[in-house]
Amino acid sequence: MLRNFVAIDFETANEHPCSVCSVGVVLVRQGKVVDTFYSLIHPEPEYFSYFCQQVHGITREDTDDAPVFSVVWQEIEQRIAEVFPDAPSIPFVAHNAPFDEGCLKAVFKVYQMDYPDYLFYDTLTAARRAFGGELPNHQLHTVAAACGYDLQHHHHALADAEACAAIALYLL
Repeated sequence: MLRNFVAIDFETANEHPCSVCSVGVVLVRQGKVVDTFYSLIHPEPEYFSYFCQQVHGITREDTDDAPVFSVVWQEIEQRIAEVFPDAPSIPFVAHNAPFDEGCLKAVFKVYQMDYPDYLFYDTLTAARRAFGGELPNHQLHTVAAACGYDLQHHHHALADAEACAAIALYLL
């Protein structure tokens, strides 16, 4: 059973995976949520597609004064190190992990940061395995409800990361 992990969710400004405009992080230690973090991020490239804005509601004006990814990631790394001081690496969990892992790798590349090959677990894959055809779909809000979690603000990065953490604790 997965008891120590970091649940993460990104929202993007446009079709580029490196265009992260917000991040939500939930740190789970010994099966309990011990820390959460949310930040808007100044995206790169710096434009918002209509579709993405309709999904998450974040606009260019919202991120004009937001920190760039490298600054936000320093804060996240520091929080992870404080919660897991003895662990050389902690796994990450995301719903549709290829998307969030792809965003993380892409934005690390944009900022010329060394990517530490984080291990990702995917709650979407776990949900498909666990629930199969029992659910109408395996979207985050549907799976969260099946796991007993009430996701209130879908497509807010922290709310989605919290739902992902709940799903991971239930299924993994």
